[in-house]
Amino acid sequence: MTTRPLVGDADWAYRERLAAGDPAGTRPLAELVARLAAAGLLASAPNGQGGVEIAGLAYDSRHVTPGGLFVAVPGEHVDGHDFVAEAASRGAAAAIVEWPVEAPIPQLVVGRSLAALAVAATWWYGEPSAELGVVGITGTDGKTSTARLTAAVLEAAGWQTGIVSTIGGRIGGVDELRPPHATTPQAPELQRALRAMVAAGDRAAVVESTSHGLAQGRVNGVRYDVAVFTNLSHEHLDFHGTFEAYLAAKRSLFERLAVGRDNPAKAVPGWPRTGVVNIDDPAAAAFVEAARAAGARLVTYGKDPAADLRLVDVADDGRRLHVAWDGPAGRQLAALQLAGRFNAYNALAAAGAGEAIGLEPAAVIAGLEALSHVPGRMQRVDVGQPFGVVIDYAHSPNALANVLDELAPAAKSNGGELIAVFGSAGERDADKRPMMGRIAAERCRLVIATDEDPRNEDALAILEAIADGAEAAGAVRGRSVLMIEDRREAIGAAFRAARPGDVVLLAGKGHENTILLADGRAIPWDERGAAVDALRDLGYAA
Repeated sequence: MTTRPLVGDADWAYRERLAAGDPAGTRPLAELVARLAAAGLLASAPNGQGGVEIAGLAYDSRHVTPGGLFVAVPGEHVDGHDFVAEAASRGAAAAIVEWPVEAPIPQLVVGRSLAALAVAATWWYGEPSAELGVVGITGTDGKTSTARLTAAVLEAAGWQTGIVSTIGGRIGGVDELRPPHATTPQAPELQRALRAMVAAGDRAAVVESTSHGLAQGRVNGVRYDVAVFTNLSHEHLDFHGTFEAYLAAKRSLFERLAVGRDNPAKAVPGWPRTGVVNIDDPAAAAFVEAARAAGARLVTYGKDPAADLRLVDVADDGRRLHVAWDGPAGRQLAALQLAGRFNAYNALAAAGAGEAIGLEPAAVIAGLEALSHVPGRMQRVDVGQPFGVVIDYAHSPNALANVLDELAPAAKSNGGELIAVFGSAGERDADKRPMMGRIAAERCRLVIATDEDPRNEDALAILEAIADGAEAAGAVRGRSVLMIEDRREAIGAAFRAARPGDVVLLAGKGHENTILLADGRAIPWDERGAAVDALRDLGYAA
């Protein structure tokens, strides 16, 4: 497998595969009009649009090409309707809008342009998911690791597999490891990637399906065969409003398993529609019910005696994570290269996807054991320093607690304690900030609150909320909880405070390559590079 971190446009192999997803020629707009009408989205269409041919698709006016279709999407900071005239000046042949605007091109008026964008993308790229076996993975934590494990299992069974995930995409066996911050891309990018996978010879795709992507309809038009649920905890309530709405968004992935107009049966590859559920999670019943209501098969995993794949043992010998489970084929054993006992659940989720499509247990185990690491997840940094340094993407209360609880025994066995460095994203769920501060203070000798992606929020106010939670758990400002906005300085401070045997967790950024500031500005970021630099400043070198 080829892995090539992108620097500018250097990864031509990946980009060539992605470009293979671009259709050639034109398609009649009348086809799309009929699809929008069938989906109940079309409010009105102009007369005379029957002869219009479309030669491209864009929802950013700067990317419109002559003959293209422009979809005006009301956004968080800008409204696409303000740019319809500009799209027309760039040669757009037509536009999709939620209300008519002054512009010299035909306009299709729809009830919701984001939903229409998904219909348009699926139409323009020729429904690529109909030609792939598609596994969707949702949950608060563990999606990326589960996606990588699932892809490894499929690859071991002979299914060349593409990936859309937080840490990047894979097309035709080539990985891109520098993605944008959003996990599930907008519908055109997603459908283009799926089409490129087909062109590159992929037979299956694993798609991380976030609550945002599900609620906003970015994944509409993706024909899922298998849906996997990892777990559910407090996250993204800034967007969803309530935990119930958050759960409903996640559950909708399982509802999409139903065979019908939006997800017709597929002749290729013919995988049975199946829901794979972590039966130990408190929210499991909602996902089990959704799978059954969709008429899908059900595979459950967990410690529950009734689980189809029942976790019976987890042991970490310092080199491998040994996972044992009972399933339809009897007792199975896998020695994972991944650190973190919680990865036992991610491994069983991937094994559940294998069970769903009837893979041989030997292939499942071979795939689980083949994955060497997941970038930014429980990633160790060791240049000879007398304390541990671990990088992890944990950015929810549950994930932070799990990682700290995983690291605590190692610190204790070496006579050390935990230090945590993390922040919380601006313009995102504010309720979790004091929760994460409390969780860290309950487990760590020192908590350092620092920037993650402050965006347009007051960075210091975010850190204050984290520190408030830490204080509520008994931490003392200026001593056991510090606020250092500059992340590089925060990492340096943590290392200077570390004692032999301690373990320092750098949480929240993981694989991400930028820190997002106000007005859309971003500064380059490399968490591991910053850690190595800080250790070098203290005199440690590989």
